[in-house]
Amino acid sequence: MRLTEQQVRSLYGQDVQDRSGAKIGSVGQVWADPSGEATWVSVKTGVMGHHESMAPLDAARMQQDGRLQVQYDKATVRSAPSVETGTNQPLSTEQLAQLYRHYQIGEQAGPPPQQQAGGPEVTRSEERLRVGTQSEPAGAARLSKRVVTENVQTSVPVEHDEVTVVHEPILDADRANVRADIGEEQREMQLRAEHPVVAKDQVPVERVRLNKDEVVEEQPVNAQVRRELVDADVPERARRNR
Repeated sequence: MRLTEQQVRSLYGQDVQDRSGAKIGSVGQVWADPSGEATWVSVKTGVMGHHESMAPLDAARMQQDGRLQVQYDKATVRSAPSVETGTNQPLSTEQLAQLYRHYQIGEQAGPPPQQQAGGPEVTRSEERLRVGTQSEPAGAARLSKRVVTENVQTSVPVEHDEVTVVHEPILDADRANVRADIGEEQREMQLRAEHPVVAKDQVPVERVRLNKDEVVEEQPVNAQVRRELVDADVPERARRNR
């Protein structure tokens, strides 16, 4: 079974099932060949002691829930050769020979499998704030034209006729040419006067239009994001000081 590095790391602590689906124990350690392919796991069976039974991964399958299913029965795995819990040594030639005989599989040439570094792990995640912008209607600007009435005061020059009565004496030399009839008589003179006349002209005076400019400004954004914290509960005796 070819596993990625992430899958190998996820094996630690996972339940191990036999070919019928019965639980055997949980994965303790993982061994890989020189190419990095995982080949063996140790299984914590719950039996008192400091040893873990070995099981091959050549025909094993990973279930969708992460559990590991080996193609052997529970008794075969529990009675398999074991290794010490927490060992970091590669499998020796003698150990491999015992395992091949126990599981009745052919011996494979090459260097012995090396124990994979690592252990049970979890993935710590956190939320990152992704801030963007979204355009939305913000109202409408309109131009409306309406009519108002206002008073306008101005002045204009006007002309009119004024009458002046002039008395002019008739000289002795002119009396012979002037009739001296006595009687009633009336004469008239046409008089003229101007008065203001108002007319209205409609003329264009200006153009009014709307211009739109995009203005960029900084606006604060406050949001809450979640992140995970990982706490390790390790017994004091097993804790390594670094």
